[in-house]
Amino acid sequence: MLAYETDLTSTVDPFAGSYAVEAMTDEVEAAALALMDKVAAYGGAVEAIEAGFQKREIEASAFRIAQQVDSGERVVVGVNRFTLDEEEPYEPLRVDPAIEVEQAQRLARLRTTRDNAAVMAALNDLRAAAEGNDNVLYPMREALRAYATVGEVCDTLRAVWGVYRPSDQL
Repeated sequence: MLAYETDLTSTVDPFAGSYAVEAMTDEVEAAALALMDKVAAYGGAVEAIEAGFQKREIEASAFRIAQQVDSGERVVVGVNRFTLDEEEPYEPLRVDPAIEVEQAQRLARLRTTRDNAAVMAALNDLRAAAEGNDNVLYPMREALRAYATVGEVCDTLRAVWGVYRPSDQL
């Protein structure tokens, strides 16, 4: 995997001199700056998201990579090179139903033993921050410290912001 999927063998000794590492760093920096310029041309990240820029870029990149893998230009060990002669049987993960019951009991116990007034106050602070321009990370952290569940935090944010639905435009 290291030889075929990381470009580690593209240079004799990448860490013997800093040129190879510096060249790779410059390449990554140039690509990142080019992407940031494209986003800025839309007027910022939110506008680019609304125009579908990031979605298009991700889809185009995935398509290019799939083409490279299919053609053999990009090696993926175990997928298009160095595969097994016979497939290993797939066995889906089966979760013991007792674990689900135990988790539901733990959640019910948490909700009865925590300070629900403190949880509601923290979730209200989170809602207020989300409705305004405040950083939501601090009130989110406080809500979680008060033992609000991740679902309760997400529901609070969804109530304010809704659920993002990407456009289907390409």
